[in-house]
Amino acid sequence: MLDEAYYEFVDPALRTESMQWPSQYPNLIIARTFSKAYGLAGLRIGFGVSSPEVADLLNRVRQPFNGNMLALAAAEAAMTDADYLAETVAVNNAGMAQLTSAFKALDLPWIPSSGNFVSVDMKQAALPLYQALLQKGVIVRPVANYEMPNHLRVSIGTQRENQIFIEL
Repeated sequence: MLDEAYYEFVDPALRTESMQWPSQYPNLIIARTFSKAYGLAGLRIGFGVSSPEVADLLNRVRQPFNGNMLALAAAEAAMTDADYLAETVAVNNAGMAQLTSAFKALDLPWIPSSGNFVSVDMKQAALPLYQALLQKGVIVRPVANYEMPNHLRVSIGTQRENQIFIEL
């Protein structure tokens, strides 16, 4: 299983053209989603690419009516809206630069990311920071469950939202 949920955020020069791989590797499934760059998370819509044999096996066990008409229509519209996708990626790239520049200025290490979030090492226990930010209406995610007790996972927001996080 190759999860390409953040594919659209990866620098095009660094992308691999994986969609042909199932013909070379018949047991491979490639999954993509409309939840991230396309902004359709609430509709739970995505797609998979596999060999016909794997698709046949999956169709035998999938639940009936696993996609709805609204989600399918939204995904179809999203696939044709290149301007929206380009703007989303541009806002994400600018937000990533804004946050990582602030982390650098604050001497806080971060994990390089090609997604719509970045994990930053707060150099102290992250849970109390998470709780304090939550009290101020800023939602981030502690990631101690990934054995990173000092890290916060910060979703990229608008310039203003990112600035509020930085200033707190």
